Parts: sequence; structure tokens; C-alpha cells
Amino acid sequence: MSMSEPEAGLRGRLVDVGVELVAQEGAQALTLREIARRAGVSHGAPRRYFPTHLELLSAIARRGFAELGERAKSAIADGTASPRAQLTALGRVYLEFALDNPGMYELMFRHDLLESGHLGLRDTSLPLFGVLVDQVGRARPDVNARLVAGALWANLHGIAQLWRWGSLQLATGADDFVPLLRSALDAHLGPEAAR
Repeated sequence: MSMSEPEAGLRGRLVDVGVELVAQEGAQALTLREIARRAGVSHGAPRRYFPTHLELLSAIARRGFAELGERAKSAIADGTASPRAQLTALGRVYLEFALDNPGMYELMFRHDLLESGHLGLRDTSLPLFGVLVDQVGRARPDVNARLVAGALWANLHGIAQLWRWGSLQLATGADDFVPLLRSALDAHLGPEAAR
């Protein structure tokens, strides 16, 4: 049974409000009551479209994955760049997204959402991971691209978290994450000059 246009509009508005709220106040602010209040509906209205809180949070997180996916696609749109250059662009996009959107980034990788099945990892993060695997495979056809991409992703995720907390700046004296990105790529792909 499909939703009527007004129903679909309200569903979309609830997600829009959630996206705005997470950007302004972080993932912890995403309560059903607050989203309903900001959308101008009763506090019970979100339950008609999202039977559980996790389903609404998942719909909001999907927007984050969609945006990150679009940015990633744009970053590697120039098919003439080397795989290493494309991986550098992907890594930079990932880190910039994480640092510019900390609330959304936190929401996207919440364990309870990933475990719940509502987020649909096959439709959201796995396609992004596939792009990374593809580029690693092009850069290093001699390695298991899926494993190297997994290690690189974990490294980028760690850089994003530690940079946001200020730990990496303190530990390394760096004032820009780009040298750390280059070091991560060297660690996982080998030094650029060797390629």
C-alpha cells in the first residue's frame, strides 16, 4: 500500500527536520518528540510513518550516506586521474564529510542502527565501500583489495575520530589532516614514488 502525497510529504518533512536537527545539535538531540515539535506535528505523528525510533534514525542516516555517496562520486568523476589520486580524493572527501558533519557521521555509524537492519547496509555503506575496493584494486592489483580497503577505511575512520577530538593534532603537531591521509595511503598501498 503506497502513501498518499500528503503522507509522503510529512514523512519526508520528518526526515528533513531530523537532518537539520542532527546538523545543528548532534545525534543525541534526535528524539521523536523534538523532531515532531520542530515539524509542527503531534509527538505521536512520527510513529505513523516510522513505527520505531530506529526506523526514523535510519531514514535520517540514509540521507547522510546519500550525500557522502554523491561527494565520493564527484571526487572520482575524472576517470583520467590515477587510482592513487582517486583514492586520495576519496579519502579527503570522507574525512571532510566526517569533520564537517560530526552529528550525521556519528549517526551513520551507530552500532545499534547498523545492527538493526533498518539502515540497509547493502544499500548504503556497502556501495561506498565497493568504490573504495575498486580503487584499491586498481592501485594495487597484487593485493586482496577488499582486505586492504577495509584496513584503509578503518584507518580513515580513526583519523576522523581522533582529529575531531583534537588528539591527532596534539600527538603529531599537524594542523591539517592531509599529511595523515597521505601516510595512511602509503601504509596501505606503499609509498607513492614506488608505484
